[in-house]
Amino acid sequence: MSDEIPQPLPLADPDSAPYWEGARRHELLIQRNKVTGEFRFPPGPMVNIPGVQDWEWARASGKGTVYSFCVAHHPAHPYFRDKVPYNVAVVELEEGARIVANLLDVADDAIEIGMPVEVVFDDVADDVSLPKFRPSA
Repeated sequence: MSDEIPQPLPLADPDSAPYWEGARRHELLIQRNKVTGEFRFPPGPMVNIPGVQDWEWARASGKGTVYSFCVAHHPAHPYFRDKVPYNVAVVELEEGARIVANLLDVADDAIEIGMPVEVVFDDVADDVSLPKFRPSA
């Protein structure tokens, strides 16, 4: 019997399933209002009221800037106990929506608010890819 604790993985629900399916294909999808053009994240119910709230899934550029971040020193789940410290960032996408993700390829003490970043995908299971970000030029 293994003492290894499995990595917690996201569970898709009817509202987030297209997001996770896109991530599996290495596409960052977010919801866009067909009427106003506004983007939103996290995904919400796709209640379509023509002329008011008419939502669709759209591919995001995957580019943005660090809006905020923290460095966790205490694991939020037992799986992460030997992975601390790790960063958690809020990335403001070019489209205006904000997404929470880890930053890769940058030391925690080198992360800066306003740092330009781009999406990358971490294939953590056969059927799960997590969007993460790395610094971009």
